[in-house]
Amino acid sequence: MLRSMYAGISGMRGFQTKLDVIGNNIANVNTVGFKANRVVFQDILSQTISGASAPTDMTGGVNPQQIGLGSTIGAIDTIHTPGSAMTTNVVTDLRIDGDGFFAISAGEDVDDVLLTRAGNFTVDAEGNLVTSNGMFVVSSDGDVIQLDPEEVIAFSIAQDGEIIAIDEDGNSEGLDIRIGIVQVSNPGGLEKIGSNLYRSTPNADVELPIDLINEANDPEIGTGAIVSGQLEMSNVDLTSEFTEMIVAQRGFQANSRIITTSDEILQEVVNLKR
Repeated sequence: MLRSMYAGISGMRGFQTKLDVIGNNIANVNTVGFKANRVVFQDILSQTISGASAPTDMTGGVNPQQIGLGSTIGAIDTIHTPGSAMTTNVVTDLRIDGDGFFAISAGEDVDDVLLTRAGNFTVDAEGNLVTSNGMFVVSSDGDVIQLDPEEVIAFSIAQDGEIIAIDEDGNSEGLDIRIGIVQVSNPGGLEKIGSNLYRSTPNADVELPIDLINEANDPEIGTGAIVSGQLEMSNVDLTSEFTEMIVAQRGFQANSRIITTSDEILQEVVNLKR
């Protein structure tokens, strides 16, 4: 009897975690570059009542008899499918059309690079291309991207990430500065650290800061093209999230009912003496 109660408890814990993940996904439905998470369950080790036996000349084979001990969280995956594009017509709003991440640095000495898919960048007073919280955008050469405000009147950004300056006469000239893109073989191995940023882990198979910062729109490497004037929105699907929320709620209720029913049966056993 106690096995059923512990199984119900494990189910309630699992569905509570699933509701937490769904709530976070829904809360970030309009977060630029956000990637949704999903919860995958797995069963806990089963208790073997009797083992299996092979067939003989006298009897047939017998299957094992096992009782499951509940469920647990097998994985909380990050789904790196592309989000929808939102047109802003702002030059410094960038979207990666394909694979890859922008390289971001907390300081001008690029020694600890973080990754992001959120391209809502701005240019600060010194001409640095920075994120909304002031971190520096890194070029394909591994340097901080800086434009001279006195020489560059306006600029545009090509699909390969090159920054093209426009002078007062409307003439354009490439600055030989390209926004860096980092290709990650296993994006699911990246660790979310908040502020739309990811940190590399041993399972992400990427060594930063310099070695794997590449140019955008490179078919040999597989990096995506950079689209200026657009942002990649969250890939959260509200229809799926609300459906999963209903399933999780019903699963939580069903597991709580297991505990209630087991308690009622235990109460009947206690009352047998009366």
